[in-house]
Amino acid sequence: MKPPTSQFSEAAGAAAQLSGQPGPVNEKAPHTGDDVSKDTRRRVVTASFIGNFVEWFDYAVYGYLAGVISSVFFPEADRQTALLATFGVFAISFFVRPLGGFFWGHIGDRLGRRKALSLSIVIMSVATFCIALIPGYGTIGILAPVLLLLVRVVQGFSASGEYAGASAFLVEYAPAGRRGLYAAVVPASTAAGLLLGSLLAALLTTTLSESQLHEWGWRLPFLLAAPMGLIGRYIRTKLEDTPAFRALADDKEGTKTPARDMFRNNWRQLIIATGAVLLNAVGFYVILSYMPTYLSEELGFGAGESFLATTIALASYIGFIFLTGMASDRFGRKTMLLTASVLFMLVTVPAFMLLDTGNFLVIVLVQILLGGMLTLNDGTLPSFLAELFPTKIRYSGFAVSFNVSNALFGGTAPFMATLLIGLTHNKLAPGWYLVAASLVSLIAVLFAAETSKKPLQQH
Repeated sequence: MKPPTSQFSEAAGAAAQLSGQPGPVNEKAPHTGDDVSKDTRRRVVTASFIGNFVEWFDYAVYGYLAGVISSVFFPEADRQTALLATFGVFAISFFVRPLGGFFWGHIGDRLGRRKALSLSIVIMSVATFCIALIPGYGTIGILAPVLLLLVRVVQGFSASGEYAGASAFLVEYAPAGRRGLYAAVVPASTAAGLLLGSLLAALLTTTLSESQLHEWGWRLPFLLAAPMGLIGRYIRTKLEDTPAFRALADDKEGTKTPARDMFRNNWRQLIIATGAVLLNAVGFYVILSYMPTYLSEELGFGAGESFLATTIALASYIGFIFLTGMASDRFGRKTMLLTASVLFMLVTVPAFMLLDTGNFLVIVLVQILLGGMLTLNDGTLPSFLAELFPTKIRYSGFAVSFNVSNALFGGTAPFMATLLIGLTHNKLAPGWYLVAASLVSLIAVLFAAETSKKPLQQH
């Protein structure tokens, strides 16, 4: 086992350093990642990083510019109604995610992880690019929000296999004892996409006039999706599929009906996984996507200050993610996930109270604290979910559980937070919503077995 200082130095180098030294070749275990070259691991990390980066860059921009988008695509009404409509479109696009989870899971388990990931990133990038091309409500009327919804649905469908596929890809390529660290690349790429989205949103809101931002400025970030997606697809097509999947195909021990096998033989793991994802789903969208809107709309902060606070928190979040991945390899997935749930149940509401102090430094520190707590869950969840299912249904099990929970509770989180504040007239409502999600995840994880020290399930 490598000393902690060696592991930390690898994590600090992020994608370029994560490959580490290849383990000894094991001729009897071709399904492990121990006999993979250093260069291959580096390309696997890069390919996995880019797809999630593009996906969550789009979601960040949409969330951070929700106020502008609401005025472009919806008729003039009271501000909260327009904002609810914008977040409603955001939520509806998530409802196709379970369907996408079945589709991409089937492709990934039947034809290979690489084929599923290479196709999904193309569809996702094109859909994101098209958002920039839709005329506003003032130009084409009701057709504007309809087209926005259709494009978001296509984007949600294509993105539904990305997180699960990239996580399975990394875990199946990772050397023994470092699956948590490798899988942490996925949430790190998510946070990096959010970070760039936050930076661009802050740049646009501070450098453009309000009329420029509403007329054309908000479209610029979405135009970046096409070139980034093409680069990601090119890298993915140059990789072989994972050792675990190739071994399964060579031995003819795969399945033609992964969804049926999942429900028949792994229904318990599916329930546990769906519950375990709940805190991640709600926490991610409330803390990292909805927060700038909460600070500006509910607490009266300027858009520039709100984006800056979130940007600082996101930068620290990326560093915490890799530390959490290493910690989950050392202390176990269950320990990390349970700790995250307990902390959210105890700390969330007091943290939201501190946000209302009006002090910018306090707000930044609170966001860093909440983000750090979330990394205990977010940095552990990809390896936990991938290890929970056997190779022949790993993509399907991960994709379905992850997308069902995100469709019901993640994509709806900004909408629910805004709605709960409107119904209760209580600015702490989003915090209590997070506490409820934490309790559900706590119960689900208690029923899970520890998997970090065990070999991947193969059949």
